Amino acid sequence: MLVIISYYDIITGNMARNHLLSQHFLRNPRLALILIGHSNLKKRDLVVEIGAGSGVITSALSRRVAKVIAVEPDGEAVAKLRKHLEKQRRENVEVVEQDFMDYELPKEPYKVFANPPFHLSSAILHKLIESENPPEAIYLILQKQFALKLLNNERHYTSQLGLLLTRDYQTRIRLPLKPTDFTPPPAVPTVLFEAKRINRNAI
Repeated sequence: MLVIISYYDIITGNMARNHLLSQHFLRNPRLALILIGHSNLKKRDLVVEIGAGSGVITSALSRRVAKVIAVEPDGEAVAKLRKHLEKQRRENVEVVEQDFMDYELPKEPYKVFANPPFHLSSAILHKLIESENPPEAIYLILQKQFALKLLNNERHYTSQLGLLLTRDYQTRIRLPLKPTDFTPPPAVPTVLFEAKRINRNAI
């Protein structure tokens, strides 16, 4: 699982690394803003964040979009996140304490921006694209090898999930991430993956 926290959190122990979840923390919290800058998120957007963790991405998103729904299953993390957002007076963030796989997606148009656990990436994408109201755009931090299989091109093998995804979405890798961006460095390359819904009504 990738969780973005500040360097202060690491050195003070405010968010201890959970070895069982294989968490990798981004060394520089400013990278959250850089990643969001490589998306098509707009001021008017509703954005669902999966696995809000310490809330650095949540806070960054709240500066860029109309509303953020931060879904986080861990009660302790939720309490810290709510306290942090209250101090920052981020009133456009709704924190939902729930497993994302049990979460009911919004009825209105929305986008997704998240750094989910690697082992849940496939299940999360299935839930999103097979829902009654799929997101307009999806941005996920993924293993590079997994992300490449979601691209529909001749250079790489396209997985069954990739074929399903590319029926309605344009997919690409927006930005590669370096192992040194994380502490501890992940054993596999990671990327920011983008899937934008195809506008069938466009001329």
